[in-house]
Amino acid sequence: MPLSLATFAKPPVEIVIPDCCNIGVIFRALLVANGAVLVGILLRTSNFHLGLMEFVESTMLIELSCLASLLALCGMRRAIRTIPAWGQRVACALVPAAVTGVIIHFLSSLEWLWSSFENLTALKGMLAAALLGSVLQHYFELRTRAFSPTLLEARLQALQARIRPHFLFNSLNAVLSLIRTEPRRAETTLEDLADLFRVLMRDPRSMASMEDEIRLCQQYLSIEKIRLGDRLQVEWRTENLSDEVQRKAQIPVLLLQPLLENAVHHGVEPADSPVSICVHMSRSLDRIEIVVINPYHGEAPAEAGNHMALNNIRERLALLYDVEAQLTTSVARGFFEVRLRFPFMTSS
Repeated sequence: MPLSLATFAKPPVEIVIPDCCNIGVIFRALLVANGAVLVGILLRTSNFHLGLMEFVESTMLIELSCLASLLALCGMRRAIRTIPAWGQRVACALVPAAVTGVIIHFLSSLEWLWSSFENLTALKGMLAAALLGSVLQHYFELRTRAFSPTLLEARLQALQARIRPHFLFNSLNAVLSLIRTEPRRAETTLEDLADLFRVLMRDPRSMASMEDEIRLCQQYLSIEKIRLGDRLQVEWRTENLSDEVQRKAQIPVLLLQPLLENAVHHGVEPADSPVSICVHMSRSLDRIEIVVINPYHGEAPAEAGNHMALNNIRERLALLYDVEAQLTTSVARGFFEVRLRFPFMTSS
């Protein structure tokens, strides 16, 4: 049996350099670096007050070295194509050491400033930076691996929340009702259903373009439209989101569809008359905001499923974006609102 070239394709390079552009990573790195230096200074000095003053004087060097190293590693992570994992781990030690050495060399030329660092040498600074870089890289790598089972569990829960038995049952019944009267529409509905389930099986860490996510949501809504008829009305609004931006913008796969399913399940199904779901999407600088609004019919036992699905999405966002993404909910004037914010990222 002939083998295709894909058989011999190399596996993708594992990225073990932390995402140093992420605010959460930056915050943790600065906290660890400052804490380590503070502890080291206090252990070396006998007077707490003098040690604290020495730490305050050294913060300029600490922050400069940390931020410059994080910036360099951020650019390196985005440029990685073929560097093996061991090379990335070495880089996480060498880059901070090199950056710290350059900064110390520069500051040592300023005699009026360097007098505050009389106990520091370039070698000591570079060794400390290399050690901290290695420790932080190892911590973030272990943290990512520790979250992997959580991610898998979140995926299974999200699938359970999204592929509701009643949705599948009602969709198939709707298709059966169309086979004789509208065979073409029944075929299109089955194709939409197949596309939906195909995407549901993808890795929840994978990304999709906003255009593809919107198209998938429209396919889902067309299936629900067969069952709900005129009761389901959807209003789409976009702001600063051109067609080109929608093609380039990358968002987690199946981020919007579960929100719309919740809106249909909890906002449209209990209603006896036509109701509208409003989807507002906007971009502001490096942030994308999605707002989904649907009628609110009060707390009910079914609301537990609503909160479970929202918690699943919130957990996915925390795993993918750390503190840079937020999902908030509110109830006002008879409407339930879900507001989602996350970084604007492109495929390039």
